Amino acid sequence: MEFRAQKRALLVIYVAVLSILTTSTNGGTIVPIFIFGDSTMDVGTNNHVANCSSTANHPYNGIDYPGSQATGRYSNGLNTADSIVQLLGGYDLSPLPYLSLVEDGSNFTRGIFNGVNFASGGAGLGKLTVQQFATVQGNITALLGKSKGDRLLQKSMYIFSVGSNDIMEYYFTYPRIMTHEQFVINLTDTYAIHLKNLYSMGARKFGILSIPPIGCCPAARFAAPNGTCVNELNDLARACHASFESLTKNMSCTLEGFKYSLANTYNMTMSVITQKFGFKDVVSACCADNSPFGLSECLKGVHLCKYRDDYLFWDKFHPTQKAAKLAATVVVSSQDPAFVSPINFGSLRKA
Repeated sequence: MEFRAQKRALLVIYVAVLSILTTSTNGGTIVPIFIFGDSTMDVGTNNHVANCSSTANHPYNGIDYPGSQATGRYSNGLNTADSIVQLLGGYDLSPLPYLSLVEDGSNFTRGIFNGVNFASGGAGLGKLTVQQFATVQGNITALLGKSKGDRLLQKSMYIFSVGSNDIMEYYFTYPRIMTHEQFVINLTDTYAIHLKNLYSMGARKFGILSIPPIGCCPAARFAAPNGTCVNELNDLARACHASFESLTKNMSCTLEGFKYSLANTYNMTMSVITQKFGFKDVVSACCADNSPFGLSECLKGVHLCKYRDDYLFWDKFHPTQKAAKLAATVVVSSQDPAFVSPINFGSLRKA
């Protein structure tokens, strides 16, 4: 009887998975999207980390999210992960956090076929949770079989947005144990290890957002003379983009089937800072204290701007929902190689 019950349970899961894989909102088959990164892509991972010091599951975060709910997103509403997957199609919101699926064990197998978000606030390349994907890959392969599982993983898309925390930690740590050049090389080598590990587990389509001009975020401006951008931080971000570009070009030549799209979030963000694009404030935080630019955490009781869409920055580090949607539109659809190359995320999704 127990064996029959197990068979019935597996059949139910298999039928559910097939329904997911054959369901579409645009006439094609929806395949999973897997997201890796830091707080710009976190949709609640840190809610499930015991004694985590970096969380966003409190007001005023989420004030413009449906129901004004603080979900763990470092945003007034949707974040970059949500906006990108919406535009790519088949998703209303980002896939669920890996740790939430683990906690709800009964829904784990079905959930992973909808994609998984592994991003975590505070994460850097050195702490990226790529190893968690091995569990997902193992479950997909076990259910579909190696051949079908491999095909699904190869069709899936893998999105990365990480590196800002690494630069911040390096920049504000004294004494420094390496030069800027050595730091960029070390960071790129770490990126290469993660990408190759995922490639070995079946990943083929990599959408990468490089590091924005973090020297222009409110937290950096606060400490700079006259509130200017910190050029040294921005130089590191630009150097990392150039290095990531060389890395991905090389991997596309040496790894069979490796496809990528690299978004230049530095150029994207600087174009907004210099040309505004409908934003009225591109230097200070919408949710923070009343100090110049806003330095405090975004917590209930601090100053909250009335018109969130006027601001580029939600808090001292993160973009507003409007800014995230604008960035996602560029990443997914732009044909400008100054912003995304060699193809955009939309083309990579279809490749």
